[in-house]
Amino acid sequence: MGNDVEKYCIDHSNLETELQIKIREHTFKNEKYPQMISGPIVTNFLSVLIKSINAKRILEIGMFTGYSAVSMTQSINGIGELHTCEYMEEHVKTAKQFISKSSLKDKIKIHLGPAIDTLENFKINTFDFIFIDADKVNYLNYYKRSYHLLKKNGIIVLDNMLWSGEVINPKDENAKILRETGDFIQNDKRVYNALFPIRDGLMVCHKI
Repeated sequence: MGNDVEKYCIDHSNLETELQIKIREHTFKNEKYPQMISGPIVTNFLSVLIKSINAKRILEIGMFTGYSAVSMTQSINGIGELHTCEYMEEHVKTAKQFISKSSLKDKIKIHLGPAIDTLENFKINTFDFIFIDADKVNYLNYYKRSYHLLKKNGIIVLDNMLWSGEVINPKDENAKILRETGDFIQNDKRVYNALFPIRDGLMVCHKI
C-alpha cells in the first residue's frame, strides 16, 4: 500500500491527540528503529475493537516508547486501566516522561522486565483486551498465556503476524515462530480468528 493511500486513511480516521503526536515525533527523532512504533493506522484499528467491546482492563505485551499504550488507554470509556510489559529500561524511561505528565498517568501501569515472567503475576480471566507486540521468539508462549488471562468474549490482537510476507516460506527463526503461532491459532477451536494485512499483519482472536 502506497504512502499516499496510508496518509489518506490516516486523514480520514480518528486524529492523533497531542500526546500521541509528541511520542511519535520523539520516537522518530531519537530511536534507532522508530518503525517499531505501532502508528495511527494500527492503533485506530485497536481502538475500534476496544470501544466495540467496552474493554475496561487491557494488557499490552511490548510497550516500546508508549504510543500504543497511550492510544489504547485513551480508548477506554470511563474507569479502566492498562497494564503494559516492557523489557528495555530505556523505553520505560521514555514512555514515563510522557505518561507521567498526562491525564492517563493513573490508568497506565508499566511492568519492567521479561514479559514472559510478568505474565505469571496476573490472574486468569481478568483482561478484556490483550495486544501482543514484543519479541517474536516468545509469541506462541505469549498467546497461550494470554488466552488464560483473557475473559470470555475478550479479544487478543497479535502484531507482525505477516513478518513482511516471510511467514509464507519462513527461513529465519522469527518467521518460523510467527508461522508456528499463526498455524496454532488457526487450529485453536477456542477462538474465532481473522488475519488482516494491516501494516505487518494483525491477527485478531475472539475468545469463544
